Amino acid sequence: MSTDTKNNTALMEKIVSLCKRRGFIFQSSEIYGGCGGVWDYGPLGAELKRNLRTAWWNAMTREREDVLGLDASILMNPAIWKASGHVDTFADLMRECSLTNKRVRADHVDPQEGVIMNYTGAEAPTGWKLDRVISVLMKKGEHIESFRKRVRTLIASNAGEAAGKIEEIILLGEAKGDTIEGSVDFHPETGGALGPARPFNLMLKTYLGPTATEDDVTYLRPETAQAIFAQFKNVFDSSRMKVPFGVCQIGKAFRNEVTPKNFTFRSREFEQMELEFFIKPDEAVEIISGEVAQWSETADLSEPQPNWGWDMWHRYWVAQRTSFYEGIGLGGVLEYYWQTPDDLAHYARACVDILCDFPFGTEELEGIAARGAFDLTAHQTASGKTQEVFDEDLKNAAAKLTDEQKEALIQKRLAAEQAKVKGEPMPEADVRAWFDRLFKGNYVPHVIEPSAGLDRMALAIIANAFNETEKVDEKGKKEVITVLRLHPRVAPIKVGVFPLLKNKPELVAKAREVYALLKKHMNVFYDETASIGRRYARQDEVGTPFGITIDFDTLGEKGPELQDTVTLRHRDGGEQERIKISDLLPKLLAAVS
Repeated sequence: MSTDTKNNTALMEKIVSLCKRRGFIFQSSEIYGGCGGVWDYGPLGAELKRNLRTAWWNAMTREREDVLGLDASILMNPAIWKASGHVDTFADLMRECSLTNKRVRADHVDPQEGVIMNYTGAEAPTGWKLDRVISVLMKKGEHIESFRKRVRTLIASNAGEAAGKIEEIILLGEAKGDTIEGSVDFHPETGGALGPARPFNLMLKTYLGPTATEDDVTYLRPETAQAIFAQFKNVFDSSRMKVPFGVCQIGKAFRNEVTPKNFTFRSREFEQMELEFFIKPDEAVEIISGEVAQWSETADLSEPQPNWGWDMWHRYWVAQRTSFYEGIGLGGVLEYYWQTPDDLAHYARACVDILCDFPFGTEELEGIAARGAFDLTAHQTASGKTQEVFDEDLKNAAAKLTDEQKEALIQKRLAAEQAKVKGEPMPEADVRAWFDRLFKGNYVPHVIEPSAGLDRMALAIIANAFNETEKVDEKGKKEVITVLRLHPRVAPIKVGVFPLLKNKPELVAKAREVYALLKKHMNVFYDETASIGRRYARQDEVGTPFGITIDFDTLGEKGPELQDTVTLRHRDGGEQERIKISDLLPKLLAAVS
């Protein structure tokens, strides 16, 4: 293991420890041994997630005129998941350990090296037998006796009580095999040989109704997006919005991940924040505006324009989401991966992954996809309910086109269909039928989809805010100081309020007065125990950006000019300033909003 890997692993362990110790994140059902891939958020974690939800919701809805909100149910008619393709294709390729039956995603097996050890089986004095050949990787540097003990332990864990005592299991027909390097054919934890890759559906199944038969099967939603597509027409008809416009929601989703890993990064229960932004097909834009704007490095993405097609809208939302992350303190750790044609789903025109630095590597934080009309069209076909919208401007503009201009548009689309790299081209008859509807003002909207994970976002915020410094006191004793440099907008606690001394009633009374003043507007923590320096350190460790100390100057003991002023301490720089109590609220609100 490289030094960097060791350091990053140690850093991740410190972050996990901090999250538990200070009440950010706990293992679900911990007192019963836990529940794999599921996490609970403690008092500070709940506040952090709430702040992130609010920041995302405000950026998507309150600060815009073209996005509406939705709060859809977790349980939906299973026909939705059939139409979307999840029932048939929402699967990961999985491989199974031949020794323990543990499963691992085929793409999550790191290359390994070592010596293959083969056995014809195993037996125990209890009469138990294992009558099949097993192959296990003895890792480089592993002692043979330690290896044999490990194999016995793994066999016993799978066999149960029937195998008896671990040390009495006899490994049969041991034979040394090949020395290998860079192999992905052995389980990364057990070392057992992996079977062939097979698809494993990620949806969690449940039942609606009292009989629990196959007729009652439904699923816990694996994503929030399909509910938006299924409710598109209801939102469109009830809100009187015009395309382009978006519908967004925040909600729980569930995936039966084969190998949940990296703390909360990949979980079985998680929270998504998704926007489906519905736009006109490029052909409709061209008919109305006379052209479709082309992307260039100098393109102005600050304000949407009527002649924008899917490419400009896609890049616009990449820019918008980047701006959002910059506003919560992640601007300096982002990277982008523009998916290649080989990466893309057959229906997608483009997709960019916004990546973020984590201690375990650079991983996806959010995906922004141009999904075309695939989803709405799939639900229109499966349900028999139209998902088309009528556009009066489009109808009027199309009426002014000559037959030659219309035919030119059709020929342009036919050429694009024939040039498709993925998916079957649309037959000419279907293309002409589609244009016939379009010229009358009817179309199924296309969609741009920014999709982010709230749990990943929270982990990214914590991991990138984590900071350690070494401090030496006046006696020369070294101490490691942990500071979470959280952006004030998302910090769970915005300000700590501290009376200088807890045994001075007048100081405590004034501190309580300041606490009550601020508490109505933000999350405030009151603390009167230990030294003032220790109280500052406790709040630094949980990311509180500001500390307020009420001292004897506040009471006017050093003159009326300092009366009703407090010391405001800034977490990151450590600087302190004297400020009037009457000026506290507007100053703090400006800093944390």
